Amino acid sequence: MNMKPIIYQVFTRLFGNRNTTNKEWGTIAENGVGKMNDFDNAILRRIKTLGATHVWFTGVIRHASQTDYTSHGIPCQHPDVVKGVAGSPYAITDYYDIDPDIAVDTEHRMDEWLALIDRAHKIGLKVVMDFVPNHVAREYQSICKPEEVKDLGEDDCTDWHFARDNNFYYIDAPLDLSNVEGGAMKDDVPQSASTCSEHSRYKESPARATGNDVFSSTPSRNDWYETVKLNYGIDYCDAGGRSEHFSPIPDTWDKMTDILLFWAQKGVDAFRCDMAEMVPAAFWAWATDKVKFQYPEVKFIGEVYNPDEYRKYISAGFDWLYDKVGMYDCVRDVMCNRRSTSDITNQWQQTNDILDNMLYFLENHDEQRIASDFFAVDARRGIPGLIVCALLNTSPFMLYAGQEFGERGMDKEGFSGRDGRTTIFDYWCVDTLHRGYFNRRLLHKDEKMLEAAYKQILTLANSERVVSEGQFYDLMYVNRHIADRQFAFLRKHERETLLVVSNFDDRPIECDITIPRHAFDFLQIAEGTYTAVDLLTNSDLELSLRPDSAISIDLPPLGGVVLKISC
Repeated sequence: MNMKPIIYQVFTRLFGNRNTTNKEWGTIAENGVGKMNDFDNAILRRIKTLGATHVWFTGVIRHASQTDYTSHGIPCQHPDVVKGVAGSPYAITDYYDIDPDIAVDTEHRMDEWLALIDRAHKIGLKVVMDFVPNHVAREYQSICKPEEVKDLGEDDCTDWHFARDNNFYYIDAPLDLSNVEGGAMKDDVPQSASTCSEHSRYKESPARATGNDVFSSTPSRNDWYETVKLNYGIDYCDAGGRSEHFSPIPDTWDKMTDILLFWAQKGVDAFRCDMAEMVPAAFWAWATDKVKFQYPEVKFIGEVYNPDEYRKYISAGFDWLYDKVGMYDCVRDVMCNRRSTSDITNQWQQTNDILDNMLYFLENHDEQRIASDFFAVDARRGIPGLIVCALLNTSPFMLYAGQEFGERGMDKEGFSGRDGRTTIFDYWCVDTLHRGYFNRRLLHKDEKMLEAAYKQILTLANSERVVSEGQFYDLMYVNRHIADRQFAFLRKHERETLLVVSNFDDRPIECDITIPRHAFDFLQIAEGTYTAVDLLTNSDLELSLRPDSAISIDLPPLGGVVLKISC
């Protein structure tokens, strides 16, 4: 049986943290931090029973932080170029190292990561790891690279703005962070929040281009000022316009491919590639081919936001791409009553030829929590969207740890602020995760009910072959009367058929669903009267299936039905 990938994203440093102090801008000593060892067999099994097939351990590679590990030989980072006390996991300081924060024994942090991979594999979970290819931390310095590997920028000619084999882009001026207002430490935050010593302002000369394609020595506070852009052989500032220099192969291509191979050899099953579209597709085609030649089962997940680029990056070796601008934005608007459900049809049709490559989600670390004041307020409003996104086709679905408990993301943690997201910059304890995984007797009734709903829907994805392997048929074109707040579709595999109807309305609905003759012919459904079981309630319902005839269905508020028929 083919498995439908269900990816459970965890922010590793937050997940297991049981220190509930939660002091704004708190240090690691004050607020604590989660560890890789928190993912013991019991925790991993609980994640698996939710329906997960993969766990994406976010923030595992060593990144810029203000916490001092110099006693372990780890270079300290200047606070001017660190966002938050804990730092951004996307400002990598050593591609070959593990973040010391998440290790119990700092000296054996790599061993702890390998042990976690092994535990996950033995339980039947695949491991996803971040690969951040577009940019690195300002003070990148690898102390763990293999002996034969040269560090990024080690052989760069800094007199040149661009050279094919430079790893960075250089600007003929010193870096000026005056527009950043003092870097990560704002004026109203005491300097004691930094646990690394600070002697003077951060200096960089010549300045290097900033990670979000800012080819200026004066990035702003809204830029990725803590990072520097990697050079893959594109001259963005050529006198004749942007030009590509891919032959011979640029030095950065070799170095970054070696990093992928390093982690694949250690058992990583998939790479979630940050801002993949900011790196040329030609590199990806070259790198994924080399990785998959040695490790054919390794998957590549791309963060690509431009739908016009989807097919190019799939052709370049990506297995799955975020469908953020399409399906996520649409379903979010439907949940918030800003769009009609008919728009869901429009979105999947835009990617019909690559539907199996689209990764659907309702939350991740970049997006606001469903239950936040900035999104839907009530976590239950995510359930109809979950039914659609998890059961629509065979493509992957991803959820973010805490989503299943209705985490609101409304804490004011420090650098992150109160923005409806769970911080990726601060040391913090996420209350719902603390209750849901480490002190379940404290779970609220509504949290237990929400978790049960998520578990029920997500486990269907792989317990029912009709979901993980079946064909899909959209019923909305013949059911326009429900095209505002309901969405209906069929799934079919061999002799099993699912009729799925999702209700985005907050009131119960009785509606008639018509199945057209074309669906009977296309899916080879036999006419007749059948006893259907609703897989969400385990209740039976007698259905008369006739072409172009209506079936009356009662829908609960903010929920749906998944009617299974053997025919």
